[in-house]
Amino acid sequence: MSAEASKSDIEIKVATSGFFTGLSKAVAATSIAIIVLFLAWILASEQAGEVLTRIQKLFNGMFGPWYLYVSTFYLLTCLGLALWPKSGKVKLGKPDDKPEFSRFSWFSMMFGAGLGVGMLTYAVGEPVFHFKDNPDVIKGLATGLTESNIRPAFKWTLLHYGLTAWGIYGIVGLVLAYFSYNRGLPLTIRSGLRPLFGQRLSGWLGHTVDITAIVATITGVGYTIALGVKQFAFGLHNISGATWIIPEGATEPVLGALFLCLAIILVASTLSAISGVGKGIKWLSNINMSLSFFLLAFFAVCGLLSGAFLFSFKHYFIAIWDYLINLPVMSVTVWDEAGSVTGANGENVSEALATWQGPWTILYWAWWIAFAPFVGLFLARVSRGRTIREFVVGAMLAPALMCLVWFALAGGSALYAELYGNAGGSIVNSDLSAQLFETINVILTKGSAGALAMSIVIVILLITYLVTSADSAILVITTIASGGKSKRRHVKHIIFWGVLLSAVVGILLAAGGLNALRAAMLIGALPFSFVVALMGVSLIKSLVVDP
Repeated sequence: MSAEASKSDIEIKVATSGFFTGLSKAVAATSIAIIVLFLAWILASEQAGEVLTRIQKLFNGMFGPWYLYVSTFYLLTCLGLALWPKSGKVKLGKPDDKPEFSRFSWFSMMFGAGLGVGMLTYAVGEPVFHFKDNPDVIKGLATGLTESNIRPAFKWTLLHYGLTAWGIYGIVGLVLAYFSYNRGLPLTIRSGLRPLFGQRLSGWLGHTVDITAIVATITGVGYTIALGVKQFAFGLHNISGATWIIPEGATEPVLGALFLCLAIILVASTLSAISGVGKGIKWLSNINMSLSFFLLAFFAVCGLLSGAFLFSFKHYFIAIWDYLINLPVMSVTVWDEAGSVTGANGENVSEALATWQGPWTILYWAWWIAFAPFVGLFLARVSRGRTIREFVVGAMLAPALMCLVWFALAGGSALYAELYGNAGGSIVNSDLSAQLFETINVILTKGSAGALAMSIVIVILLITYLVTSADSAILVITTIASGGKSKRRHVKHIIFWGVLLSAVVGILLAAGGLNALRAAMLIGALPFSFVVALMGVSLIKSLVVDP
């Protein structure tokens, strides 16, 4: 099939006048209506936060197995197509297309958009949490807060940030890049289903697919920004000690401080989005990566002086081994509260395992799926000219290893300080969003000039990561709503989507905090998880069954 023939298969009409000029009115208006109605319900209901929390628990029980199994399918599809000799050599684009960005910029943009904020929050927070509690501790195979639990802590951490997470991003990016650059279809979500549904995607079937992608993107990116905004506030308090951020005796930032941080990110990300991928986002991504390497070098140098580096280096390779040999079992094991899993002491630990899996593994897979329209389309946008095999290595294997470097150096330094240093439980007992700053305070002594300087570096890095994620998401939403016409951006649309995204974050934070955002994300991700599964089948059909 020629590119010209494919172009006429999916026709997405866009408005030529009014506010929706350049956008598919059916997609944009319906997406806005869904989100506004949801926010109106939040504002009108006094128990909205409690209802959303109950919904989250219900979703864990009903759809937890689906999230685990379908995420494994995404991963296997990406790896299989990269390893398959014929499909792995396929270039994403025309034979003479060259990559638009250098490898450093390409990798920086993918990592920054896909997981930068998460690393700053969880590089210390996740290993430290699993150091206290994880399935091995629940089963009695390890003891929390002891040396016996270091390997399990890293193993379960890497499950959530390893190949599966990047496989979810990768399958969406791969599908969109292939069907857009190789088949001449619009760079939008519905194009990935062309081999399955044909011209029907020009109508409401295609509109529905793109709507689910926009809703999933807003809930997924909203949760990520909320995490970053909270850490931003903790960072400002760590630097200034201002009581208007965290009052005396309080443990979390006040809502007003969170709103201020959110407003700063909104303005900066909107300005960056207006400048486009080749300017603002590219430069911010390069800054992100440079500061990230500086922060990692800091942990490495301090580790060499304290002994934490050898500890981290050893567990880097042990974690890879433990993760890889346990990945098949961890990927498909679903724990049910009514199950009969027996712990080391003979007690039934099924309920405890299910309670752990819901807010961790199941939530993570929903989070990555909700993030996938945004990251996947962004990966496709910056990956023209790469082969499928190169794409999988650059978008999956390299970022997964980079995540492990973060966990080994930052998380390893925190665990070493708790086990053999002078942390004394200060890191373990801190709020998740404050644990990175507390680790810096332990290493350099709280209140010292060095601790203050490193806290400022982390806050700057956090801002650039947040802005990169937010402005990339705004551009991606605009691209989907415009039927893939990424070069026809209107400032009013960028500003509008930025304000709407901020409204979702702000209203849900006010209604129920991060719990409300998690529940909204689980709801938003579910429909799109089915779309991504069909996209995987579509790509296999095009590359393997009907090449």
